[in-house]
Amino acid sequence: MELRQLEHFVAVAEEQHFTRAAERLAVSQSGLSASVRALEQELRTPLFSRTTRTVRLTEAGRALLVEAERTLAGARAARDAVDAVRGLLRGTLTVGVEQCVAGVSPARLLAAFHREHPQMELRLRQEGTSSLLDGVAGGRLDLAFAATVSPAEWRGELMPLAREPMVVLCAAGHRFAGRGGVAWEELPGESFIDFHPDWGPRRAADEAFAAAGARRTVGLEVNDVHSLLELVQEGLGIAVVPHHFSRKPEAARLVAVEVAAAGGRQAVYESVVVLPAARSLSPGARALMRLVREDAVREPDVRGQDVREPDVRGQDVREPDVRGQDVREPDVREVPGQEAAAPEAAVH
Repeated sequence: MELRQLEHFVAVAEEQHFTRAAERLAVSQSGLSASVRALEQELRTPLFSRTTRTVRLTEAGRALLVEAERTLAGARAARDAVDAVRGLLRGTLTVGVEQCVAGVSPARLLAAFHREHPQMELRLRQEGTSSLLDGVAGGRLDLAFAATVSPAEWRGELMPLAREPMVVLCAAGHRFAGRGGVAWEELPGESFIDFHPDWGPRRAADEAFAAAGARRTVGLEVNDVHSLLELVQEGLGIAVVPHHFSRKPEAARLVAVEVAAAGGRQAVYESVVVLPAARSLSPGARALMRLVREDAVREPDVRGQDVREPDVRGQDVREPDVRGQDVREPDVREVPGQEAAAPEAAVH
């Protein structure tokens, strides 16, 4: 079994198509097919179920995919480690990101990284948090910027980025628009607009409703922020979202209303960097994490606001002001399974 065969197998598994996989790898389709057939013969089992239109993994193929991805990730890490010793930073850095992650600008971060390490190939994958966790665990991603990750979901390291309150976002004509705050028990019965269940803002909202013991039905599900804001603007429902949504230009005509704490606990949206076990952190990922600590790639409005806990009777209760708290560099000696302390960092 050769690394080249595993690369061919993984490409076909991801593309679910031999022609597209061959184009992606810049090899002939006949050569790719022969490589996969040789691998199947060596393993004495079919890895794909083929029809004239589809290519699907068999049960054996799904089992091999997990190990193949880990093997290829290990091989890349080995090459990168040798290059780093030689004073070079080459290879590929694959980063995963949730949409609307707070506390860092992925675009500025990757641009700064590219300027410093132009010989490294950058790849970006935007996915939901659960998919990002699977990607880091399986070695498909070097690291990921995710949201609302519980310690039970990730036993590696989580580096805190930002923490901000969830608010109700509604159109100017909505009955909540003139209010200083609302209670959770007032929300059931409203029409809700939200993201698909794997996106961080949806996960945070679902957790908040569960903690408050309030039930809701999401009638309109979207996959991007702009669609959500447009639907709210048209009065088709309200949304429980991270506070920084209300500062987007598209939300200029919308109203953000604070939500009371439920059971003494305020609903918050937390952004983190998901890192693999310390020994698996690639040289490229280490270089990227050094940039994360620099103000130049941080969101400027993250550092100057604190999480507020509203009193729906009209008086705000403010948490201790922790402005100026620095983001720490991950300790690469940290053992897998150690939980990162939850930040009381500022709001994006």
